[in-house]
Amino acid sequence: MSKSYIDIHCHPSLKPYGKSFKYEPPKQNNLNSGRKNSIWHYSPPNFIERQFNKLLTLTKFTQTDLTALAKANCNTVVISLYPFEKHFLKEKMLGFKFVSDILVNLAAGVSQKRIDSLRNHNSYFQDLNDEYNYYMQLNNFAQVIDDVTYTYRLVNSYAEISTNITTSTSKRKIISLVPSIEGAHAFETGLNKDVNTADETTVLSNIDTVKNWDHKPFFITLAHHFYNEICGHARSINIGLIKKNQNRGLDTGITDLGFKVIAKLLDSTNNKRILIDIKHMSRASRTRYYELLDTVYANENIPIIVSHGAANGRKSIEEPTISSGEQNQYFNEEDINLYDNEILRIAKSKGIFGLQLDERRIANTKAIRASRIYWPSKKRRYVNKSDLIWRQIRHIGELLNNNNLFAWGTVAIGSDFDGIVNPIKGLWTAENIKDIKPYLIEKAQDYLTNHKSQLLPQNQISAEEIIDRVLYLNADAFLKSNFN
Repeated sequence: MSKSYIDIHCHPSLKPYGKSFKYEPPKQNNLNSGRKNSIWHYSPPNFIERQFNKLLTLTKFTQTDLTALAKANCNTVVISLYPFEKHFLKEKMLGFKFVSDILVNLAAGVSQKRIDSLRNHNSYFQDLNDEYNYYMQLNNFAQVIDDVTYTYRLVNSYAEISTNITTSTSKRKIISLVPSIEGAHAFETGLNKDVNTADETTVLSNIDTVKNWDHKPFFITLAHHFYNEICGHARSINIGLIKKNQNRGLDTGITDLGFKVIAKLLDSTNNKRILIDIKHMSRASRTRYYELLDTVYANENIPIIVSHGAANGRKSIEEPTISSGEQNQYFNEEDINLYDNEILRIAKSKGIFGLQLDERRIANTKAIRASRIYWPSKKRRYVNKSDLIWRQIRHIGELLNNNNLFAWGTVAIGSDFDGIVNPIKGLWTAENIKDIKPYLIEKAQDYLTNHKSQLLPQNQISAEEIIDRVLYLNADAFLKSNFN
């Protein structure tokens, strides 16, 4: 297996699929990587784009296009299908309809034609199917990169991933794509910001349809940015012009329809279960979901997934005081991030926690300011920025160790690359994972030098193994156990 990294949450298609609406016919995945509607289109950030991101936190460049993944020697990623939510747009903002269009297009890097389609379409489920079909168009088609022939293949099981790895050679390589969905609005809910529109029969039928795709999703992020009539969501938008659109359903629990959706998703008949990802769910929804696992599903081994998240350094939903640990003062305390008692639940369920490589999520303003450099130095940037990542790894490791659990087996990478993220500066794309890795190993080694005696014997592993577990071993083990 490649010692690169496995990403359990990224959006390779979001930008090229969005660009595809500019072309005729639309929604086509072009095999010519020079075209912006190709998932192979390689567009790493230039100097101006990096400065643009630093100034405005906008990411116009691609991060996990398939060429970038190939160059990063990444052989497995969990792709996230995401029907873009209509409620990012408003009819009028500051008196002009197009203001929100510009904001969304700048943030997502799609196209005005995609924004126009978003305004006019009336089916999230159709949009989901169109994005899935976008991947299928070039599934197993060859692409030559640096004299190596690559293909990507959507996969149905860990066995297929393993086969793709073992049959790859130095000149012919296969990248395995594991499907997932972000937001259960994909099943045709939440189309109207102010009024419920979901039809239960349609929603449950759409889940059955997805379960019978050639490549069934591994898991689904139940909530997302806006109310979906299934469960409440956590605050995730702080842009004043759009923030109000998030208010309906904010911090509420699971609805009657939501319980039926969860039951349908977790139904394991014919091995068709789709696991639940709790990212974006409100505290009330997460709490109710845990109760379901403790009661209705008490006799089943259902792992808890956070595909892209961060610790908030707080003890629990019920007791949200800051927990002990010198690194906790640097965390983002918002409740879209996870509390300590939730992280313990994830570990005990043999779940997985994907660490989101977004500065706004893994750190607070104090930490981000402290990590800045004011004189160009690649080394100094990686030294400082690796602190943001290591603090999260350390906090979770110490929490698990202090509760007599294996400290280093839960965290993976769930970058959210090519989603609407503000990447860690210097960690621009998939290719930069290898650049920051030695600095993470250095942080882990410094930690072990000073704190190893405080760890249980089982947790006194090498610094390199700790980081290898975060980058690929933990995700690989989770896929092996659960993606069947």
